[in-house]
Amino acid sequence: MATKAASVKQSLFTWEGRDRKGNRVRGETRSSSPTLVKAELRRQGILPVKVRRKSSLTRTARRRKIEPRDIAVFTRQLATMLAAGVPLVQAFDIIGRGHENPSMQELVLGIKADVESGTTLSEALAKHPAHFDELVCDLVKAGEQAGVLETLLDKIATYKEKTEALKGKIKKALFYPTAVMVVAVIVTAILLIFVVPQFEALFNNFGADLPAFTRLVIDMSKFMQSYWWAVFGLLGGAVFAFLQAKKRSRGFNHFLDRVLLQVPILGPILRKAAIARYARTLSTMFAAGVPLVDALTSVAGATGNALFAEAVLRMRDQVATGQQLQLAMQQTGLFPNMVVQMVAIGEESGSLDTMLAKVADFFEQEVDDAVDSLSSLLEPLIMAILGVLVGGLVVAMYLPIFKMGSAI
Repeated sequence: MATKAASVKQSLFTWEGRDRKGNRVRGETRSSSPTLVKAELRRQGILPVKVRRKSSLTRTARRRKIEPRDIAVFTRQLATMLAAGVPLVQAFDIIGRGHENPSMQELVLGIKADVESGTTLSEALAKHPAHFDELVCDLVKAGEQAGVLETLLDKIATYKEKTEALKGKIKKALFYPTAVMVVAVIVTAILLIFVVPQFEALFNNFGADLPAFTRLVIDMSKFMQSYWWAVFGLLGGAVFAFLQAKKRSRGFNHFLDRVLLQVPILGPILRKAAIARYARTLSTMFAAGVPLVDALTSVAGATGNALFAEAVLRMRDQVATGQQLQLAMQQTGLFPNMVVQMVAIGEESGSLDTMLAKVADFFEQEVDDAVDSLSSLLEPLIMAILGVLVGGLVVAMYLPIFKMGSAI
């Protein structure tokens, strides 16, 4: 607790001074007081001229989130520097001060301060569970104990990069249709609230009966004009309730993931992505020397699907009683026969991590190809939906005009 409190009190100071040759030098140092900064500079042979606390980050900078991609890049940089022989603390200093994201800079320099105070790297990372999950901390701990930290960091970096690439492919498949549908709803609402009433005023002067389709659209327009706040409030409330349920309800997540896996076209993509994450994570942990039962505990949370997570935990319990992994996988009914057979071969030959890596590579490529195919399929489908929505409103408004023209 004392170490944690000390690290929290440390601040970033900028300093200027002169070295032994009289050259002017400047830099930044993290410490708890200006006095300690000056003492450290004198110890290094630098005569301090000016030391001041660096101004706190602006509100905008503080609010910049640390993205998973930032963590992946940080892990790759750290692995590269350690492999090149750069000391751990110096590597943190180089990465932290060179990062463009101020929030990430603060995180890295905070970890550096913990490591300098004698905390192990795995313990320092575990203080930031929002950015370094249990899987990463376990792998780093295994690397520290075995004396192969740079090798394990390289595996973590590869795992993070491939995982983020897979997530990016899934987001790519979902973002485009979602964005287009949101725009379609907004455009339709604008037409109903502002455009259709102008046509209604024109039609009232005709004194003739309107087509049923036109009457329906006008009634929808009147409803939207009177209750637009209720419609948008209901939509916003539904989205908020959905996000909260997904965040807090385990049962809802289980139901949602089960339904999504059954959705045509999208379901197979999500299933392949979950299998790829399972194989990649288990391969990384098993190659690092983590026992299979312990590895499956971390793998369960990395699959990204509640259904697969529960299945992996059941597999863990079965493996703990002595059952083979391939039999436990087969009993879940979630894994294709090819995956089960690859795992069986890996268990028999003692190359389980290699076989799992091959499975991950295969399914990641499958997801990539499926996303490209889905994008090609969705583009004409979305255009058709937009045409029906907007074109239907336009046709409904012009039907009375066409009717008058034919009567004349």
